[in-house]
Amino acid sequence: MDYRLPVLDEGVAGMVQEFKDFIAKGNMIDIAVGFIMGVAFTALVTRLVEDILMPIIAIPFGEPSFDAITWEINGSFILVGSFLTALVAFLLVAIAVFLFIVKPYNAYKAGSEDVEEDEGPTQVELLTQIRDSLTKS
Repeated sequence: MDYRLPVLDEGVAGMVQEFKDFIAKGNMIDIAVGFIMGVAFTALVTRLVEDILMPIIAIPFGEPSFDAITWEINGSFILVGSFLTALVAFLLVAIAVFLFIVKPYNAYKAGSEDVEEDEGPTQVELLTQIRDSLTKS
């Protein structure tokens, strides 16, 4: 004996098919690839900031980061250095993203717009030229 409701089965099957169509879209694959590349880029920039740039910036303090800078007020420690380290790391990551992603993308986008402008006459202009040449003959 089959206890399933036919309406429920059609609804579930339709929803499963709709979900398959959603997953198979090209945009979803692009988003997934972009996310994976973003995670990899974040790891790379984090290592650059923490292992190379922060020790260079913190040389005057004699420490590899600003984490040792604290204020003590009534037995409570305010971790000013941790905030400064996070702030400098954020700024360096923002600069890296700007220089390595935003600027090249804007340059690419500007270059592709220039190509679109130099493509020649539009379809309307071509049709006008054909019409004019046909009326002359």
